[in-house]
Amino acid sequence: MPDSGAHKVLVVDDDHGMRASLSSLLRSAGHPVDTYASAAQLMAAPLPLVPSCLLLDVQLPGSCGFTVQQQLLERGAALPVIFMTGHGDIPMTVRAMKAGAVDFLPKPFRDQDLLDAVDTALLTARQQHQAREGEAELRYRYAKLSDRERQVMHLAASGLMNKQIACDLRLSEVTVKIHRGRAMKKMAATSFAELVVMSRILSTDA
Repeated sequence: MPDSGAHKVLVVDDDHGMRASLSSLLRSAGHPVDTYASAAQLMAAPLPLVPSCLLLDVQLPGSCGFTVQQQLLERGAALPVIFMTGHGDIPMTVRAMKAGAVDFLPKPFRDQDLLDAVDTALLTARQQHQAREGEAELRYRYAKLSDRERQVMHLAASGLMNKQIACDLRLSEVTVKIHRGRAMKKMAATSFAELVVMSRILSTDA
């Protein structure tokens, strides 16, 4: 089953016939497709704003698929990649999977194997997209906290009791409770355990 929401499949292959064939197959399965004849074309294009995956030929003129994957990561584009090659071997397959590829398909491959790999890659892309949106919302809420509310939030999440936080910040315990309650409300945390998770995510992103 194709991804039911907005998405995109990117295809990079220097063989015109292969690009046309893949585009036709993917579109027949309900997938919007953008095709590129080279790594340079892909890198010059704007990145999709919707969950997307990349069908990438390992051997490209003047470039290597693994290098392209690394360049995309450096741009902040964590696109799930499906590598394709007409000259695959076990070491190359191992390298592809270690690089985080969703799949490695030696040419010629069965249409269904490709479509299955694309479905898996798009599922990963959707999950990554949702996680990024969730983190963006979390940072938006966090920006509304006062400096003191942030301090109390992180200290509480670290395991300190209100009394200890009050001592550290030279506040009354009642004031600490007020700041902690406001932080909970502004962060839309339904429980203290959820606030702890939020604090850890924000600390990791910092």
